[in-house]
Amino acid sequence: MFVIEKDKNEIYSLPAKELKFGSLKNLSSELSQKILKCISNEAKYPADIAKELRVHEQKVYYHIRNLEKAGMVKVAKRETKQGAVANYYALTEPAFVVKFKELQSTQKISQFRNESTYLEPFIQNGKLNALIVVGSPDPHGADKARSRDGYYGIDLALFLGTFLNYVPEFNVKLDTDMRENDLNNNLIIIGGPITNKTMERFNETLPIRFENGNIKSTVSDELYPHDECGIIMKTKNNLSKDKSILIVAGKRFSGTRAAIIAFLKNFKKITEGNVHNKNIKANVVEGIDLDSDGIIDDVEFRE
Repeated sequence: MFVIEKDKNEIYSLPAKELKFGSLKNLSSELSQKILKCISNEAKYPADIAKELRVHEQKVYYHIRNLEKAGMVKVAKRETKQGAVANYYALTEPAFVVKFKELQSTQKISQFRNESTYLEPFIQNGKLNALIVVGSPDPHGADKARSRDGYYGIDLALFLGTFLNYVPEFNVKLDTDMRENDLNNNLIIIGGPITNKTMERFNETLPIRFENGNIKSTVSDELYPHDECGIIMKTKNNLSKDKSILIVAGKRFSGTRAAIIAFLKNFKKITEGNVHNKNIKANVVEGIDLDSDGIIDDVEFRE
């Protein structure tokens, strides 16, 4: 659920949670309202909230417990302080709504679209729920490779943006900035294993993968040697069973460009899965230079 405000030609929105009438009593206290406002931008420890609001710590704990029961706040993280576990609290959603009647269908907000199930869980309820990982433009890895894929990835990001209503934080990282715990998220990986070392971490387990300078498909048992070939794949994150990865990558930057063009121009076909096995969401495409200007501008599906 979202709350919407239109101001001239701009539309502003926030994710919202519906409250029951019984929960409203928790908002009757001015201190409760101040606590919610205090943690609206970041999770905070009750003692820090008390210091910021200049009230007794026990009063903050009392209201936090009630707000947690009402579903308005949650424990966002835990840290060890002086030998004890400290809970940091945040809002469950940045806005709350009470409905006095059922919602009605409307066609007036054209910005809203139903997310394709293909994009779940990367996009949920209009929010990006994934890290986008691009290769570093600096020399890195055993091959000292520089990535040019991030440049093309902007087009993919713009496409994903048409499905979003709210972007709460930065969601892009260079492969060189990724840490072990980052790998346990939903990931959108742009670029092959030479320039994107995060892709290298998952490559060997994939049904279509990069192998000895080629793209190898275990679905069709075909080998694709051309630099203009790329893959688009949605699969489970083998490092975290509840997460998934979306791969848009080529052997070289030209193959990544081909994969991104396929994603933008033929999204419906991609959602239909592999031609040899519809249950496997993995495709191989090859870029084509239709106008002979040296730049790939279209694609053909190989599988």
